[in-house]
Amino acid sequence: MAVIETSGLSRAFGVVHAVRNLSFALSEGEVFGVLGPNGAGKTTTVRLLNGVLKPDAGRMRVLGLDPATQGKEVRRQTGVLTETPSLYERLSARENLRFAGTLYGLGRADLEARVNAQLDFFELGPRADDKVGGFSKGMKQRLALARALLHNPKVLFLDEPTAGLDPEAAHQVTQLIEQLSHETGRTVFLCTHNLDEAQRLCDRVAVLRQGGVLAQGSLAELGRTLWRGLWVEIDTQIELGTSLRRDLSRQPGVQRVEGEATRLLVQLSREADIPDLVSWMASQGARLMRVVPRRHTLEEIYFELQEQPEGRPV
Repeated sequence: MAVIETSGLSRAFGVVHAVRNLSFALSEGEVFGVLGPNGAGKTTTVRLLNGVLKPDAGRMRVLGLDPATQGKEVRRQTGVLTETPSLYERLSARENLRFAGTLYGLGRADLEARVNAQLDFFELGPRADDKVGGFSKGMKQRLALARALLHNPKVLFLDEPTAGLDPEAAHQVTQLIEQLSHETGRTVFLCTHNLDEAQRLCDRVAVLRQGGVLAQGSLAELGRTLWRGLWVEIDTQIELGTSLRRDLSRQPGVQRVEGEATRLLVQLSREADIPDLVSWMASQGARLMRVVPRRHTLEEIYFELQEQPEGRPV
């Protein structure tokens, strides 16, 4: 059973379609990134999946529950970190966590143990009894993440978790997310504008535009879909002669040869052609220094998708 699953999920606000025909499925322990510009439908999707909003059409399940009719049950098992964490700044970090714990229905003894554990884990212990109003943005974001995890949720929704943070604080929060997903096996639904962050953290991504999914999959899957074939970077110790380059372009699986001097870019039909290419070049006396398949970055994939014509399948 998928941990999160949607099919044809849609929600409009008047004439504005915030979410359109959204379909995806997340496995246990997966980090799933949802990318897109402002207004793409990311935050609305999080609200739908937590039962804060009801859909106009489609089906959704979170941990086997329907958020539209079982919102309270869903929220007991999910943690949500919004772009603006809405902490109580006149309360201390400890008091913020205690208050959240009572809303989750945690008993006194269990609550105190969890509060102390979260303060220690997020390195907030020395400031536990200080008012949150005096915290830095990075400390507030760590506290908000501690609050989202206080009741040990099975699913974590993160909406722009590093927005507005300086590079050091953003790096700390990203490391914590990575640790949570890899060490605890939580399913993470990550909405972000930060493409480097998403590339580092996510197993798969969905790219949205105007509420609809342009494409979804792993980076490798999306790269193969957008750019047919595979580019391989080849460095040689000495420059290849004209005849050798010409013969290279005629080898099975080779679609194109670019580059100059001792660095080549060779486009192959598929990754399985790489061993044959290497064997052939070695047999021709080419002294190979490096052969590396070129992987497209998430930034390249994202902007290529956003430039696709409206309605074109990807």
